[in-house]
Amino acid sequence: MANEEDDPIIQEIDVFLARSLLEKLYLFQYPIRPASMTYDDVTHLSAKIKPKQQKVELEMAIDTLNPNYCRSKGEQIALNVDGTCTDETSTYSSKLMDKQTFCSSQAASNVSRYAAAVYKKGELHLTPLHGILQLRPSFTYLDKADAKHREREAANEGGDSSQDEAEDDVKQITVRFSRPETEQARQRRVQSYEFLQKRQAEEHWVHLHYYGFKDSRSEHERQYLFSQGHGLAENTELIKSPSEYLMMLMPPSVEEEKDKPMAPSNVLSMAQLRTLPLADQIKILMKNVKVMPFANLMSLLGSGSDSTAVLRCIQQVAMLVQGNWVVKSDVLYPKDTSSPHSGVPAEVLCRGRDFVMWKFTQDRWVVRKEVATVTKLCPEDVKDFLEHMSVARINKGWEFMLPYDEDFVKKHPDIVQRQHMLWMGIQAKLEKVYNLLKEHMTPKKQEAQSARPLLVSGEQRVNMAKAKVKQNYGQLEKEFQKQKAEMKSNDTSDKMDVSSIRIKEEPVSDEEPMDTSAYEGLNNGLVNGLHMEDNSTDPLNGHLPGGCIDRVAQELKAFVSSTFKKQFVLTLSELKRLFNLHLASLPPGHTLFSGISDKMLQDMVLDTGCKQILVPFPPQTAASPDELKVYALWEAGDTYDQHRQVLLEIFSKNYRVRRNVIQNQLSQECGEDLNKQEVDRVLKDCCVSYGGMWYLKGTVQS
Repeated sequence: MANEEDDPIIQEIDVFLARSLLEKLYLFQYPIRPASMTYDDVTHLSAKIKPKQQKVELEMAIDTLNPNYCRSKGEQIALNVDGTCTDETSTYSSKLMDKQTFCSSQAASNVSRYAAAVYKKGELHLTPLHGILQLRPSFTYLDKADAKHREREAANEGGDSSQDEAEDDVKQITVRFSRPETEQARQRRVQSYEFLQKRQAEEHWVHLHYYGFKDSRSEHERQYLFSQGHGLAENTELIKSPSEYLMMLMPPSVEEEKDKPMAPSNVLSMAQLRTLPLADQIKILMKNVKVMPFANLMSLLGSGSDSTAVLRCIQQVAMLVQGNWVVKSDVLYPKDTSSPHSGVPAEVLCRGRDFVMWKFTQDRWVVRKEVATVTKLCPEDVKDFLEHMSVARINKGWEFMLPYDEDFVKKHPDIVQRQHMLWMGIQAKLEKVYNLLKEHMTPKKQEAQSARPLLVSGEQRVNMAKAKVKQNYGQLEKEFQKQKAEMKSNDTSDKMDVSSIRIKEEPVSDEEPMDTSAYEGLNNGLVNGLHMEDNSTDPLNGHLPGGCIDRVAQELKAFVSSTFKKQFVLTLSELKRLFNLHLASLPPGHTLFSGISDKMLQDMVLDTGCKQILVPFPPQTAASPDELKVYALWEAGDTYDQHRQVLLEIFSKNYRVRRNVIQNQLSQECGEDLNKQEVDRVLKDCCVSYGGMWYLKGTVQS
């Protein structure tokens, strides 16, 4: 007791287990580096891996300008390896040992006890390691030098041999047929060292991309080191009873355990499910089913479940839509995660899915084009939202998958009222974020919810409008005659003519049906207060004056300029991804949420001094149209502008180029005194290395 009082607890730290990088995280142990080598973005020239063997090979550059580097020794090694001729197969194209290869070996066979830890804001996040690899220098270039030396000696010794001597060396050979291999002999052959070496050599190398510490993708991947959920439900494995914790420390022996059938990792039996707390049971069920009536949920939980407790728990993980419960968006897309399709952050996905759920609280039908237009998300993400809670009907749209549950609404009016208030708050938030019109936000009449929406083509809408004008023609004629009588005494007034009234005809796309259940309140071709047409900038009902357009252009130009000064080369796909990340970091109601089309973004890129590089992609490329559009900053205002322009001209004629070709071209265009550091700087700004070749950023097709 005295020892415990002398050593008080200073701080308690919460520990979380992160699973996003499970079976993907490796620890690389580099050797003590020499003074002429630094591990930064420039030094990693290429990397490749054999996944089955967990074997990695890295190629890293050596700083030949370092005073500790022996230049004569580097030239001698390059001469021994490559000889006097320099071609594409040369190991050292600069005639100098300017790179070093490192091969890995497993440091420990069992790494289940090791984990990577990140401490942030009083929380410790642990991620289990899948492997620990030690990197050691590889000296295969010495074997290459020895092989060339033996070839030269053999050529010198065999130069005087004649045809007659070659004929005298003919020997008789004996042909033998191998016996059938027995099972024991086959097992010995399979377990032999030679066979294992052959199997390892047959596995193909997989080339990898290397991203530096400050790269945006590296920052994105580092977020996975943090636990995706901080609630008790997400970290139940860290909350154990004393007996369970003792069992984890001292597990039973393998001989005592009975063989059990293996089940998939994402499958949980009902018996196992009912051993969990009620809140965890409901969360797991809703996360897998997505949409469920309350009666079905009670039947799955068992007869002994209290309906009051279930109602209290279901409201924490789901929202009420048409009398049915739909899982919340933040349960499906936890914080610090992103879309598997587009890389959009979870916050943006949750807002888009909440908009779809809110639309289904207003009507049984939703049109996918309207959702994509308002949320500005990719079609794959929007399709995922709709498939969670609705089914597609040909030429009609997406219908909510379950019928309206009148029984639950009648039995629990207090729950319905509370959910209605929550939806009102979500509606206000969506109105701020997406700048929706009030006509979009007003709920439709109850009879319209149960009825199927009327789908009308553009021509029919025009005819309906003309018929309405004809019906009101009598009233218009009376008003016209009245105004004409009043204006007879005043010749300065202009005359009106009913024939001047025209109906504006607008084309309707055939890609997906249009939601016309409230067509009178909709403005076709408008999104977030801006016209969808690329060359249209008319304000929406006076809500977007010219000053606001100027502010949007200034904000967009600032983003594009700062992004290209950091990246120099970007595809349109990567630029849109970075723009979505930028939007996610902005506060609600920011001017950039008013709607930015792809053409506006591309025009702004060209206005900021960038140029489109017409890279000759291979004919069999699987790249999307946005990935085929490559833009580069032509003038950054520094001393490397000319070097980058020469490099971009090279890639406008070649899809991939070797380093020695680039270096020779730069030397011819920019002078003979171009050193290796300057070439590395230009390549780092605009290119990536993959498989010994250099590509423009974002153009590598694995």
